Amino acid sequence: MMQNGDYLRAFETPLFARLAPNLNAACFSLMKLMPARFMVDRAEATGRLTPGGHIVETTSGTFGLAIAMLAAARGYDLTLVTASSLIDVRLTRRLQQLGAKVVAIADPKGDGNQRGRLEHLHQMLSQQADIYWPRQYDSPENRLAYARLADLIVRSFGRIDCLVGCVGTGGSLCGTGGFLRELFPELRIVAVDTHRSILFGQPVGRRMLRGLGNSVLPENVRHDMIDEVHWVGALPAYAKSHDLFRTHGVFMGPTSGAAALVADWFARKNPDAATIAIMPDDGHRHADTVYNEDWLATLEGWPLALPLEPTHIDQIRPAAETAWTRFSWNRRTLQAVLRDQ
Repeated sequence: MMQNGDYLRAFETPLFARLAPNLNAACFSLMKLMPARFMVDRAEATGRLTPGGHIVETTSGTFGLAIAMLAAARGYDLTLVTASSLIDVRLTRRLQQLGAKVVAIADPKGDGNQRGRLEHLHQMLSQQADIYWPRQYDSPENRLAYARLADLIVRSFGRIDCLVGCVGTGGSLCGTGGFLRELFPELRIVAVDTHRSILFGQPVGRRMLRGLGNSVLPENVRHDMIDEVHWVGALPAYAKSHDLFRTHGVFMGPTSGAAALVADWFARKNPDAATIAIMPDDGHRHADTVYNEDWLATLEGWPLALPLEPTHIDQIRPAAETAWTRFSWNRRTLQAVLRDQ
């Protein structure tokens, strides 16, 4: 075994898949290892995390798994605060096998109860001052970690005209996009969110699609970098995940399906634009749901024919889980967009 968990680096290094002549995808086994490692490394280097220390974080899944793998490899205690609607028995067992304590907060509204999770986390911090909290939603270290992804993309493909990615914390899209735009100022950045997420001005509500969207507004979401926003419902994301597997042999989670749906549309509309999509997770966690026809048959609206076009909207509003909508954001702040609504 290599020291300091470096044997995990393979999980955070994407495989690039060519989905069309002008569309490539960065396919990760566990993308969140990239920011988790960067943040833990920085905390160790600056003395915010000392040997045998305690880490605490709020997570909907994959960042928690990433930091649990690092904590186990490096000998840290770890408490993960999540919501009952976000975590399944299998993931809970994996985290516990890695030594993490998992605290699942009740989520009666089905929106992830981020506020309740943060309240619990702050209560822990008030009781134990030396706990290290990575703050994946607000720490700029999250975005800075993606310099490595931007470097890998440029070394693999050269010039990039459009970057498509899902938004949850804002780290991957705004981090990677920020570094790429330093090289390519005209780069278009396309954000993928889901209905009833607060990130781009929709009212908070119950969401089916996990791994993107949020019920609070992270500081790592840089609205003035975004050219357009797509809200993808759960069912189109599931359908595109199936299509990726059948047509390309790429077995990814529904968050990746949502990014691929939007990126495929953009690449078809802009055949001269070199487009890259960020796909953050593989499909194994979703084998009993997204890839289970018995489970899918219980969903209203399934089966769903794979949509080829979004519905363009001028007024931001939520839609059904079968819908896919698009809004021209034009690099404005959230306040500027909402003022015009």
